[in-house]
Amino acid sequence: MARDYSRTSRIADQLQRELAQIIQLEIQDPRLGMVTVSYTKVSKDLGYADVYITVLPLNGKDEDEAIVDSLKVLNNAAGFIRGILAKQVKLRVMPALRFHFDETIERGRHLHHLIEATVREENQKKDNDTDGE
Repeated sequence: MARDYSRTSRIADQLQRELAQIIQLEIQDPRLGMVTVSYTKVSKDLGYADVYITVLPLNGKDEDEAIVDSLKVLNNAAGFIRGILAKQVKLRVMPALRFHFDETIERGRHLHHLIEATVREENQKKDNDTDGE
């Protein structure tokens, strides 16, 4: 039997789509890097929405600085963004927005490098064993 697609999940998906457009078109802060909304989680009572983003640094900034600046800009503009969202999405209660950096991509890169390093070591051991015979 298929699992039900809950109302909060549908709202989270819609908020994610709308937030991506709002951030791209409405926020004109030069400190903001290229932001991608990767995941949105809405509480069951619709009191708040946790928005997870990834950031591509612009203007020669390093990645950590771009992440901090972008989160600061977005969290400061959360009320403004929430107002725009309220006009576009018809909900009785518009959740308060909290922006967070999505670390899953960075963790994935780290694990990928660890796996590649292990495979290289195993291949070197096999080559050394076959050369010794």
